[in-house]
Amino acid sequence: MRGALLRIASFLIAACAGTASALPTFNEVRADFRPSDTLILSREGEVLQRLRTDATVRRGQWVPLADVSPALRQALVLSEDKRFYEHSGVDWRAASAAAWGNLWNQRTRGASTITMQLAGLLDGDWRQGPGGRTVVQKLGQTVAAQVLDRRWRKDQILEAYLNLVPFRSELVGIDALSRTLFGKAAHGLDDREAAVAAALVRAPNARPALVAQRACGVLRDMQQRPHAPAARVDCDALDLFTTAALQRRAFDTSEGVAPHFARYLLRQQFKDGAAVPERVPTTLRAPLQRFAAQTLQQHLRELRGRNVEDGAVLVLDNATGAVLAWVGSSGQLSQASEVDAVLALRQPGSTLKPFLYAHAIAERRLTAASLVEDSPAQITTAAGLYIPQNYDRQFKGWVSVRTALAASLNVPAVRTLVMVTPDAFHRQLVAAGLPLRESGDYFGYSLALGSPEVPLLHLTNAYRTLANGGRLSPVALQEAAKQRFTPALDARAAFIVGDILSDGNARARTFGTDSVLATRFWTAVKTGTSKDMRDNWAVGWSERYTVGVWVGNASGAAMHDVSGTSGAAPIWSALMGFLHARAPSRAPKAPAGLVQAAVRFGAVAAEGAPAPQPLEAARQEWFTAGTEQAVFAIDSGAASAYGQSARGQNDSKSFAARITSPASGTVIALDPDIPPTRQRLQFTATGEGLRWRMDGKPLGQGARVAWLPWPGRHVVQIVNARGQVLDEVRIEVRGAGAVTPPPPPRRN
Repeated sequence: MRGALLRIASFLIAACAGTASALPTFNEVRADFRPSDTLILSREGEVLQRLRTDATVRRGQWVPLADVSPALRQALVLSEDKRFYEHSGVDWRAASAAAWGNLWNQRTRGASTITMQLAGLLDGDWRQGPGGRTVVQKLGQTVAAQVLDRRWRKDQILEAYLNLVPFRSELVGIDALSRTLFGKAAHGLDDREAAVAAALVRAPNARPALVAQRACGVLRDMQQRPHAPAARVDCDALDLFTTAALQRRAFDTSEGVAPHFARYLLRQQFKDGAAVPERVPTTLRAPLQRFAAQTLQQHLRELRGRNVEDGAVLVLDNATGAVLAWVGSSGQLSQASEVDAVLALRQPGSTLKPFLYAHAIAERRLTAASLVEDSPAQITTAAGLYIPQNYDRQFKGWVSVRTALAASLNVPAVRTLVMVTPDAFHRQLVAAGLPLRESGDYFGYSLALGSPEVPLLHLTNAYRTLANGGRLSPVALQEAAKQRFTPALDARAAFIVGDILSDGNARARTFGTDSVLATRFWTAVKTGTSKDMRDNWAVGWSERYTVGVWVGNASGAAMHDVSGTSGAAPIWSALMGFLHARAPSRAPKAPAGLVQAAVRFGAVAAEGAPAPQPLEAARQEWFTAGTEQAVFAIDSGAASAYGQSARGQNDSKSFAARITSPASGTVIALDPDIPPTRQRLQFTATGEGLRWRMDGKPLGQGARVAWLPWPGRHVVQIVNARGQVLDEVRIEVRGAGAVTPPPPPRRN
């Protein structure tokens, strides 16, 4: 019988020894360690964002033993394995004491050493179950601990144990514990914190009072000095400290300056359950990312009081498409900081106009010097009259395409879209990478003024297409092979549009000569504002970079008195200045098929009339070869025949006094790109000796009068000298931004 028992014991020991021999090395354990967080790195190797990617466990980074506070190492050894540095993996003295205590039904501390516990963490076969370990498990754990002690150094055993041991709830490893409960790294734990951490090893999910009681005992042992009386420990204070610590959750699931980019990157690069590595390199530039986030927040603070709390920034490398900066929100300033405004769908306003004019130039419908009329227009649609307005001080009359685009005039853009057609323009926008969900007919002529919704990501990359001569390629989140470009726009038209958007003199009519859009180096830029001042944009490029900025409210609420140059443009200008602090930016070279020629502008006077002033100053202008001409002029008779509609019809009747513009029932939207106090609506009529009334009050005299528009429904009348009403129209003005009523009209 005794021989049989010995043979069974020998067999079990041999089996356990065979299993123990398969234990991994320290380097293998370190290499297989996976934190629950992923670190997003800049191209310089700097950590920009930490993002939790494993929801099943809370595990921090692997902490080398040298980076663990001496207090914690002391507390752990005193609490779990006082002879850790003396035994060979198994503390036989403690095992004997435990066996003797069990024999006499005495409660004693378990004999499991740190090395034995580590063996259980490395091999699940020896892990304690709900009913305790079996004899075979205990025997295997004992053999494995001795194998570990022979193969590993003591410091390696302690380091691995500290990084793999479960502490409380989902917290595994000392990094997760110290950052969650104490809000600091493991090297900063003091005696009290170390005592609490050591107490949690013994009873991870115990009540706070029990954890505090055990921590008090550990702290006494730590503070005991040889040949000195026992130190006094305030256990009541430690109880309060422990209870507070166990309730703390300082280890956020995400931390850094690029949270939205990190989430988008992981969604795009690691789909279908693919394993996410511990560290993910990206194309972001760390200094630029921080500057972009700080600049956005600083400018939004300056706009405080104008109901603006959200914004987004995107910076792309023109040549590679690399994302250099991605700021998805204003952070603490926002009530929706988790919303990524780089991906959110918003109305782009006038930022679509460059693609419209590029399409018209590519089709040879217009040149940069072609004259288009900026005057009231009435376009017949299936839903009624569509009447776009500028609402500047006055309509500009005949202007060149260069002026119309650079000064962001709305009526010429709509008239251009009438020539191009909404469907053709829609196809051009899609070709430039804008994800429009509806057809061109769905948007109609409002497509020229940015009525669809697009993300900042795609809009900025579409402008990068202009910067690259009409060639489109996707953005890059990580360093990749050489980009593959596809043609999306005519290269000659893209160059001409870029030349217009870089022309400070051409934009002076709307933005002035000292605008924030002007830079000391070559850039091309366009601003845009959506209906009711809900979105404000500035998108443009230099020789090397394309920068897109959006400001507004994630809720869709309207901003107050934020124009094209006071909202997003200052942020865009600051970013361009940062990018080119030491790097030049030169104008691009003209592609083949372009010619530059001198042009002058004028109007042909009617017979007997004095010669009119030139429409614009003479200049050198770019043309697609074959479309150039020296003189652009408008015959005075042709100008009057152009009329009030985009179709060139003159519907006015000179023989009867009547209001010719606007038509009754017109709904007018205030232009959010221009301050409300600078906007004017032109009323025109036919007849002699006319007097105008607005809502029953005098407005002005003559065939034409300008009015400062005010939101609401209004009745406009013309009367004769006797006060008889000759004609009237009813209009409605919609818009946001006005905070005080307009002054009463002056009596003539």
